[in-house]
Amino acid sequence: METLDCIRNRRSVRRYLRTPVNDGVIKEIIGAAICAPSSGNLQNWEFVAVRDQETKNKIRDACYGQGFVSEAPVIIVVCSNNKRISKYGESGRDLYSIQNVAAAAENIVLAAWDIGLGSC
Repeated sequence: METLDCIRNRRSVRRYLRTPVNDGVIKEIIGAAICAPSSGNLQNWEFVAVRDQETKNKIRDACYGQGFVSEAPVIIVVCSNNKRISKYGESGRDLYSIQNVAAAAENIVLAAWDIGLGSC
């Protein structure tokens, strides 16, 4: 898929098939995430792939009870390791950390769409 086509056609999906997503696909998606730009190339992101239903339910609850979250076969949680971004002090902690993780998350949804998976 061409990049601009992927950007223009991607949609948020909130109904998922129960089909498992294999580890190779998850690694490919996370591989795209780590290609995102980051402040000072510090790559403060960390990723956790969650398949356990009980854990997915807890994530759903943390997402203000949005039920569709726990229905996905896998959730990729994107976190910021703020120790890695501490070089930039308060701006790193309060702004750059969020921007960097958001860029990685955008790559995740685009890569998933390109592979043929919906995400939100």
